[in-house]
Amino acid sequence: MKTLRIHPLDNVAVALTDLPKGETINENSYHLLLVSDILAKHKFALVDLYTNDTITMYGVLVGRAVEPIQKGALLTTSNIRHATNEYTIKERKAEWHAPDVTSWQSKTFQGYHRADGSVGTANHWVVIPMVFCENANVDVMRDAFMKALGYQPRQSPYQSLVEEYISLYKEGKTEAIKTLEAEVLQEKNKAERTFENIDGIKFLTHTLGCGGTRQDVRALCGLLAGYITHANVAGATVLSLGCQNAQVDILKEEIFKRDVNLIKPLIILEQQQLGSERILLQEAIRQTFLGLVEANKNVRKPAALKKLCIGLECGGSDGFSGISANPAIGYTSDLLVSLGGSVVLSEFPELCGVEQGLTDRCVDEKNAERFMQLMRTYNERATALGSGFYANPSPGNIKDGLITDAIKSAGAAKKGGTSPVVDILDYPEKVTKPGLTLLCTPGNDVESTTAEVGSGANIVLFTTGLGTPTGNPIAPVLKISTNSRLYNKMTDIIDINTGTIIEGEETIQQVGERILDYVIAVASGDIKAKADASGHDDFIPWKRGISL
Repeated sequence: MKTLRIHPLDNVAVALTDLPKGETINENSYHLLLVSDILAKHKFALVDLYTNDTITMYGVLVGRAVEPIQKGALLTTSNIRHATNEYTIKERKAEWHAPDVTSWQSKTFQGYHRADGSVGTANHWVVIPMVFCENANVDVMRDAFMKALGYQPRQSPYQSLVEEYISLYKEGKTEAIKTLEAEVLQEKNKAERTFENIDGIKFLTHTLGCGGTRQDVRALCGLLAGYITHANVAGATVLSLGCQNAQVDILKEEIFKRDVNLIKPLIILEQQQLGSERILLQEAIRQTFLGLVEANKNVRKPAALKKLCIGLECGGSDGFSGISANPAIGYTSDLLVSLGGSVVLSEFPELCGVEQGLTDRCVDEKNAERFMQLMRTYNERATALGSGFYANPSPGNIKDGLITDAIKSAGAAKKGGTSPVVDILDYPEKVTKPGLTLLCTPGNDVESTTAEVGSGANIVLFTTGLGTPTGNPIAPVLKISTNSRLYNKMTDIIDINTGTIIEGEETIQQVGERILDYVIAVASGDIKAKADASGHDDFIPWKRGISL
């Protein structure tokens, strides 16, 4: 099959491979002659379209023609524009056909059990500044701990490369640099880890905490509280300057909202009380080391799959995202929900155009109304600054076939599967219910991933068609390619390939099941996420302005 009509109501189709102008397309429901060259991932008209005619994909409105478009012609940013339908409260459609999970009912993962009943897929210690003024002190702690405790090699492979270049330069062999073999990138002086049961010490620097709005301060404290109380975190060290807007009392309030009886170690030190940086750092390092000794006593034990909370994310999306990787993890989501687990769908700018379907899936009108209110408020704020949801697709998205936000959104929403929406959260609220939760975040990859983990996701499934190295400090982020070419090209950052769906080798259901098995292995520590292996500890709090 060379082309795909995703939904019976669609009046456009997707090219699964490069198609030349003049080729005749004969599929079950349509027959036409291509009047344009159609690159793989791009769309073409199945009928003659006239100015202002609707463009339908995934069974929903995704655009309108701005000029006549001939049957068999390529859709572009020049001949169609973003368009969506209005949405409102309608009859609930929360019933669904849950997949058969018989083969997973008895399965478990090996996780870290916490006092609040949650289970982590990793065991980290976090060091967090309340304000950007403390970033330098956090960096000093990073330098003190990471190599000494064996979480970084004594010498980076890239430092080794530079030293080799220096040696060749001093020997007058500059030309040899051009042909130097890659073996010099091998790690040297790799240190042995002191604490075998601690996966890492993570240092979460940021640019907020003072000088912003009080809303930003409260959101930052809520996010940091989400990381401190997270199932993947054994304990935390917090550095405060003292005079900043993000006060320790606000952080404690936010921690209390998430865990009223926090038992894990929490070290809070304030520089303006202690005095010099030397005193602050000595005390922080001493207390943190003693906390690590206690955290190392945690060991992995069997846990039911319902203890998994999976974040659903996409970045560097392409024209295949909505027909391979996204529906595949959507099926994984449905499997986990059927097992009593939790999944989190975020990136509200990328739900534009599918609001009615998600509103209908909310289990009650209260959640439906909150979802609509968050979507409308977000879009209105963006529009007021001259950049509504319509401006979301990136140049890379557009180049690879996602030419309107509604086309991108209709495919992105497939990550959420088909289960009912049990809760609607605003950033940075915590996931508290099993099932599918919608979390208001921007579409920005790192801001959204940071938020999902802060809300409780202990693993993130991240689909990509173009490739992105995004990771997270405390939760494994599994990168899932939409196409085999990307998987084979970027093996250092891609964990799972769903290009087999495009090639007709596997079904969406088969790949979704394969992904769940992979998730269990990663959650148990048997497989390491590529982002973790590469040290991709991306952490960007959402400054509650406009970010798409």
